[in-house]
Amino acid sequence: MARALITFPASPKRGDAIEIRTLIAHPMETGYRPGDDGRIVPRDLIRRLSCHYNDELVFSAEMFPATSANPFVSFYTLAVASGTLRFTWEGDNGFLQTESRPISVA
Repeated sequence: MARALITFPASPKRGDAIEIRTLIAHPMETGYRPGDDGRIVPRDLIRRLSCHYNDELVFSAEMFPATSANPFVSFYTLAVASGTLRFTWEGDNGFLQTESRPISVA
């Protein structure tokens, strides 16, 4: 499992726009780079990140080969209610990682 870092305000007020920042450890190989042995390193990309806030999709992004290793993604959403933020990264070779974080809205 890849290491994921997720940050957002600890206790936002209802109606506040909050910044959510994510970073996941992943090599993001394009399938074009030669390795140390001269052979092409197989493609291994994260293709999609999605975020659900209390089971409602609030953010989704597609990633492409030009995305750097350990992709950092930042986005905003409105704090509407306490609950759960669920993040899902999907990629090549069956890569799937889901992380959940509680959010407490005042």
